[in-house]
Amino acid sequence: MIPDTGRVRWSRTFRLVRSIYPPVDLFEDIADPADWELIAAAEAKSDPRVRDEVGAIHLVPPERRVSGPGASWAMAPFCHVSQHRTSRFSDGTYGVYYAGDRFEVALAETLFHFQRFMSATAEEPSTSDYRELVGRIDADLHDLRDPAAFPAELDADDYASAQSLARVLRNRHSSNGVVYPSVRHPAGEAVAAFWPDVVGIPVEGRRLRYRWDGRRVDAWLMYGDDHWHFLP
Repeated sequence: MIPDTGRVRWSRTFRLVRSIYPPVDLFEDIADPADWELIAAAEAKSDPRVRDEVGAIHLVPPERRVSGPGASWAMAPFCHVSQHRTSRFSDGTYGVYYAGDRFEVALAETLFHFQRFMSATAEEPSTSDYRELVGRIDADLHDLRDPAAFPAELDADDYASAQSLARVLRNRHSSNGVVYPSVRHPAGEAVAAFWPDVVGIPVEGRRLRYRWDGRRVDAWLMYGDDHWHFLP
């Protein structure tokens, strides 16, 4: 079933991302996104790292790109994709920008996925830093906020139906993305945007640290507060 579309207007959106990736100057400094492929190709001839930093720009049409200060945070999830890194609404062949309508949504979602990754790779006890991206959204999105109508797409662990629907919406229905109830924090909602221009350019917010004890993520803290919040 193809969901209806509706206007989603949130004055703030919240996204948490790993802090290990620096901004890409190309996205920040070059005014015309249509020139990016040529510039990146030229720079990569003298510095092969450029290609890795910029990623697969061709996956985003020029008219759907964003540029300027902070653009890297919006462009990154669409240019760095892998079928080894799938998500609820992507099979890894294209990017998605996920954000919550409140901080708690972003926190719950990233804690879950961080723990799943660390467990799957049997990591030793360690910590990982995240940064908050605060944006806004005002766009027409396909609406999945009725759990009774989309139980398979909102399954807690099986993403097959959600990925199938997203692929159809993106490729056949020119969808901007979807809005749906957060699976990890049911009191909130989330968006999965299929293109950078849907979410615009976010600004950096707070810094966080997650702690992995070798078996689970047992605590997190906010820099500046420096108080560990222990998880049940």
